[in-house]
Amino acid sequence: MYVPAHFEPGPEAVQDLLNHPGAANLVTMTSQGLLATLMPFVYDAAVGEHGGLQGHLARNNAQWSEPAIGEALMIIQGADAYVSPSWYASKAEHGRVVPTWNYSTAHVYGTLVVHEDPAWLAGQVRRLTGAHEAGFDHPWSVDDAPERYIAGQLRAIVGIELVISRIEAKAKLSQNRPDADIDGVINGLSARGQSESAADVERARPTRP
Repeated sequence: MYVPAHFEPGPEAVQDLLNHPGAANLVTMTSQGLLATLMPFVYDAAVGEHGGLQGHLARNNAQWSEPAIGEALMIIQGADAYVSPSWYASKAEHGRVVPTWNYSTAHVYGTLVVHEDPAWLAGQVRRLTGAHEAGFDHPWSVDDAPERYIAGQLRAIVGIELVISRIEAKAKLSQNRPDADIDGVINGLSARGQSESAADVERARPTRP
């Protein structure tokens, strides 16, 4: 990944991407060529030396049964947004501004492990569901569904775990702009209801000497 020095995120920003409930594109090179699936995941820091990303695929999805050649890759995407040059104070000063796109992303590489053990799968589904239901007033639990129904659902999936070997991350969040331009980006994104992207820009604001 191309990462200019001013867009290189710190360890805390990388951990936020790993821990934020969401989905990532799982990409593997196989004898059938490149295969990819968008897969919800949870991060487990206790796996291996660098942690692991855990999820599941439909048993009918051929990606899990096609051995990965070399490292597997999961691409995590944080909030992203279009940035209009009209938000920059610099536009009024000299006009030498153009549109851009702000984003945070992590390319997570590692060894892919397949889990078919029902106990591992049940635990993974509970962790995944718990992470996403936590913000609800009345969170749904796996125990709310009939036990036999859940058992049937588990038989239709396989567990996927990426044991992390390395991470390449980038946070392109207007750090290369003057403070007045950064203020304009935050205000512009907030006005468009993109509060998560605006908060990312504020957190990434560089400390000036």
